[in-house]
Order: sequence, then structure tokens, then C-alpha cells
Amino acid sequence: MTKYLSGAAAVIALTLLTACGNGATETKGGEEAAAPAGEYERGPHRGRMLRDGDFALEITIFEDGVDPEFRVYAYRGDKPVKPSEVKLTIELGRLGGKIDRFSFAPQEDFLRGSGIVTEPHSFDVRVAASEGGRNHKWSYPSYEGRTVIDAAVAKAGGIKTEAAGPATVSELIDMGGRIEITPEGKADVRARLPGLIVSLNGKLGQQVRRGQVLARVESSHSLQVYTVTAPISGTIVEKNVNVGDTTGDRALFVIADPTKLHAEFFVYPRDAERVRVGQPVSLRSLSGEARFQAEVEAVLPTADVASQTMLAHVHLPPAAAREFRPGMGVEGSFAVAETNAPIAVRTKAIQRFRDFEVVFAKVGNTYEVRMLEIGRRTPEWTEILGGLAPGEVYVTDGAFLIRADIEKSGASHDH
Repeated sequence: MTKYLSGAAAVIALTLLTACGNGATETKGGEEAAAPAGEYERGPHRGRMLRDGDFALEITIFEDGVDPEFRVYAYRGDKPVKPSEVKLTIELGRLGGKIDRFSFAPQEDFLRGSGIVTEPHSFDVRVAASEGGRNHKWSYPSYEGRTVIDAAVAKAGGIKTEAAGPATVSELIDMGGRIEITPEGKADVRARLPGLIVSLNGKLGQQVRRGQVLARVESSHSLQVYTVTAPISGTIVEKNVNVGDTTGDRALFVIADPTKLHAEFFVYPRDAERVRVGQPVSLRSLSGEARFQAEVEAVLPTADVASQTMLAHVHLPPAAAREFRPGMGVEGSFAVAETNAPIAVRTKAIQRFRDFEVVFAKVGNTYEVRMLEIGRRTPEWTEILGGLAPGEVYVTDGAFLIRADIEKSGASHDH
């Protein structure tokens, strides 16, 4: 994954554990490794100095307008040495066992590494150089975005993991809508014949059953009294008459069934061709507290012909009435296309770290940042184009705790 930095040239000085002596002697361990970033000798190019007698290397990672690459400067007696006089290799041991190897070739006044130093810049470094018939070796850790958390502590903190793998990632269109009662969920209660209302048994807001008697009417023709019953079960939402009124052609009552709901969404022309019957829709209340999975049941033209707006009806089963009410504003994410992503992670796992979107990989009790190249994203899944390998275990829950622990420890990128 390529990451460019703007402004002045960015040179990353690798953290030196310790330099070692003459010949093939190799030093491992030392107090300098624990020194905070910046507490070491820097060279003329702001890189880390590695010394062995009168010979020294200045190791930098250069990333000003290019992918991060090694640029190493050689000195003898603190005076520049021609790059052609030095043979150099560097190995970077990554968390999990992967090793990146770099050979070097002379270029201008430095030795240039053979490949990209990929993020994260967190590794165990081994440097081997030869010049003037002498061999030099150094080894040291250079970690960033890494922390160790005991398994019991991680469990108590709610940290959970899973392996990165394939997933179906939807392309979403977000729209605002409103919950309404379906046409089948509303009914007018009317008198069969004109006449005088002699009694009423229905009240505004009353729950009624289908077939329940709501009124008695004396027919104007036969003078016989007949009953008016509820055509559906539900709640009386309108009451338009009183005892002594004549029926006329108006509705005596209006009954609505609050369990027969759908959401209505205005679909604008730019999206109209992509919204189809049967597509899944993720509904949520404006507060985000109520959520429901549904699907498009109909796409209809509106009365506003000039705007070419369509109206999408999203069906809600009776169970949705526990969280959604008629007249309630909602948001909907319409899945208009689906892609099978070879690698995807849970969207909730992604955190911000420096200028990157990241997840935290887990190897044993060690957690380390992974900078991601991201493709399509949904509330549940995010497609990963680079930065994480298939099967690599990453943190799904509690990632913010890992980030906080890393930030507290100061394991940062030294530019």
C-alpha cells in the first residue's frame, strides 16, 4: 500500500538496539533499544547511526513522494565512503515470522534498497555490511504500533478476534423515509344504508376486533335497526359521527392496524434505475437505536411527474411494530449490488492510527497495527485490498483498547 507524505522530506530513523564490534561479531540486546524515539545519534540525513570502530552506516527510510525505501549512507572516520565500496544487506523480521530481505545498489551518494519497506515499520532488524575486507553486523528491534497484552487481561477487557477471510460486501444507497400503515392495514367503517345513528360503541383510540359492533343505525327506508361492525382488527384512529347524526356517505370510523407497516422512501432519478423489488434494506431509526432488516416490496411512480421521483415501499413484518411506529422518520441502506470480496473485515474493527485506517493483528499475546487499503464498505463488512493477509487473525471487538495501550506506550512512527 502506498502512502505519501506531503511537505518536507520524510526520513524515518530506525531504532538502534546496539552496534557491535569488529569482524563477524554480532551484538544482541542492549539498553539503547528501550530509549524513546529521538534519543540516539542522528546522521547528516537525520537517520540512525550504526557504528563499528571507524566505520559507520546511517540508515534511513525515505518516503518523500515515493514508496518507502531504504537509503543508507556509509562513512569512514566520519567522512563519506563511496557507495560502490560497500556491500550491504538488511533483513526485517515481521511479527508472525515473515522476513523481508533487501539487497542494495549504489546510487549517487547512497546505497538504495531493492524494494518497498511496507507498513507497518515494525520489525526486528539485521544489518550486514562489508567494506575494505572487514565485515560488520548489527541487530536490533524497531517496533511501532505493537503491544503485548496477557490473555486473561484481554478477555476481561472484552477483546475478541477472528480470521480475515471472504465475505459478501454490498454496495449501498442511503435514503431517508417514513413509516406508514399499509393500504391493507387501514379501513373505513361505513353504514350499508342511509339512516339515523341510534348508538355508538366505538371510541377514538379504542382497540377493536374484526366483527365487533361499533354502531347501530335506523334505516331511513325500512326503519329497522341494523349493526355496523369493524371490517378489520386494529385501533380507531378517526371518529366522525355522534349519536343522532345521519350516516350520509362519510366514514363513521377509520380503523388502522399498527402491525401492518411499510417504510416509504422517495427515490430520486439518479438512483431510480438501481432500486429493485426484492433488494435487502437495512432500516434504522433516526436515533440509531431501532434497527430492522427488510426488503423492497414495490417501486411506484409518484404524482410529481416533473421530478421523475419514484416511491419505494419497504415491507415490514408485524414484529417490527415493537420498534417502529406510523409517522416515524427512518433511514434506509438499500443493497443495490453485491460483491464477493476475497478478504474482508468487520467494519467495527477498523480504527484510525496516524493517517491510516487500520486493524490490529494478533499473534500469540502480541497485537500489532496493520495499515489497510480499503475497497467497498458497508455497516457490517469492509473489503480489504491490501495490508492484511487471508487467514490473519485480527481484533474485532475492543480494538480501541489496543490503540489506547499503544498510544500510551509511545510506540510511534519516528519521522
